Amino acid sequence: MQTSSFKKIIFFLFLFLTAPCSFGQNIQLSKNTKVSVLTCGTGNESYSLFGHTAIRVQDTINAIDVVYNYGAFDFNTPNFVMKFIKGDLQYFAVANSYPDFINQYQYERRSVYEQELNIPKHLKQKLFDNLNTSLASGESYYTYKFIDKNCTSMVVAIINKTLDTTAIVKNADTDLTYRTILYPYFYGHFYEKLGTSIIFGKKVDQLGTQLFLPFELQKSLKKVFFQNRPLAPENKTIIEFKNEVPFSWWNNPYTYFLLLALIIFINKKGINLLYLILMATIGLFFTFIGFYSDHLELGYNYNILLFNPTLIGLLYFYWKKGQKGIYNLVLFNLLSVVLYFFLIINKAHLVIVLPLMVTSGIILVRLAIQNKKRIPTLL
Repeated sequence: MQTSSFKKIIFFLFLFLTAPCSFGQNIQLSKNTKVSVLTCGTGNESYSLFGHTAIRVQDTINAIDVVYNYGAFDFNTPNFVMKFIKGDLQYFAVANSYPDFINQYQYERRSVYEQELNIPKHLKQKLFDNLNTSLASGESYYTYKFIDKNCTSMVVAIINKTLDTTAIVKNADTDLTYRTILYPYFYGHFYEKLGTSIIFGKKVDQLGTQLFLPFELQKSLKKVFFQNRPLAPENKTIIEFKNEVPFSWWNNPYTYFLLLALIIFINKKGINLLYLILMATIGLFFTFIGFYSDHLELGYNYNILLFNPTLIGLLYFYWKKGQKGIYNLVLFNLLSVVLYFFLIINKAHLVIVLPLMVTSGIILVRLAIQNKKRIPTLL
């Protein structure tokens, strides 16, 4: 569970390693100023799986070329891990020079795309002032939420605030659930996909009507109109790399299927018990995190029907040699697995959790047969 928690902790984090810069409020931008939304490509590290969003302000007359990034956090925050899990970790914006920004992505071999905003000069000035005020006043600090508040949603919010209207809204893939939208980003990262499939609850099964991912924003911007004109008519490629997924001997579905197949075919009491207790322990973690965390994505996690915490009771019944208790507990969990199957039959993660359901079902059926009280035959 420590590894899983660590992956979850770093799953959504991004921090630029360059020195921040800031600008005073008295700078008047020239008519040559360009403001744009930068969409940064995905990477193979956990923190980069979903890409990144930032705002660029470029004014050659004033020698300004700066990128505002709402994805920074402080690793030295007291109780950092628990604050992230709780959902009250503070993120904030930083400003970096554009060359430093691009050099970082060149180094990481991640693509960067630019969409210039087609807005008048006074709104460019207003956006520039809003960004700098946000940095200087502390308004850029926000409590990170995976869907509701992140680098993308914060960029959308400050642009809409500048335009004094809700111009930028989700207008692409609104018929897909958040869970379905997320899945393509896990290509080549099987266990990250499995981990998010089981740790996320009911909220990610809702239709994805809110902008929360960089490339979702990129697609929506292409269709946005402001003052009867396209807001971002052109999508320019600054740097582009093919996202090559590194080969892994273990992070693939084959090791997953092989491990579960071995558990089924070896069919040893100790291995079966270890498997069920591990499933129960994961379920206990889901239960704890559902009550403790303010991340709405982790609440109402019906996956505990499969990762059922009551399985921990097997330890007690085996210790007490309570055959009837084992049998009743097994029947309860079999019913839970059946209910779980019908609950997720139309959901995106059915296929990836199905092998776990089959493994649990076979082990539980075997336990039920072994512990069913036999009725003596009268001769």
